[in-house]
Amino acid sequence: MPALREFFPGGAALCIVAAMAVPGFARAGDAEYGAFLAGECVTCHRADGIYAGIPRIIGWPEQAFIYAMKEYRDGEREHEVMQTIAARLGDEELAALAAHFARLDSAGGSEEEREQE
Repeated sequence: MPALREFFPGGAALCIVAAMAVPGFARAGDAEYGAFLAGECVTCHRADGIYAGIPRIIGWPEQAFIYAMKEYRDGEREHEVMQTIAARLGDEELAALAAHFARLDSAGGSEEEREQE
C-alpha cells in the first residue's frame, strides 16, 4: 500500500490543516466540562458576577475569554497568579471555561453599575 506522503506531498500537516478548514471540525467548548473546571476560577472571580475588586468573567464572549487567557498563558499579560493558572490549562480547557462563563448571566455587576440602572 502506498504511503500517505505519496498522495499528499505536504504530509500529515497538510491533512490536518485541510481538516481544520472544514466547518464544524473545531470543537466548541464543552460548557459542562467548564463548569467542572470553574471551581478554581470562582475562588477569586465571583460566581454571581458582582465586581469586588477582581474583574468579572461572567458573561464574557467566548473568544475574548480565550484570548485573554492565552495572553496570560503566553506571558503577554502581567499577573503572576493568572499566569500560573493559565499555564496549566490547555486549549480544550480554555474553550470549556469560556463556554461555561459565556452562558452564565451577569446578575450583579459593580455597585456603581447597579446604581446607574
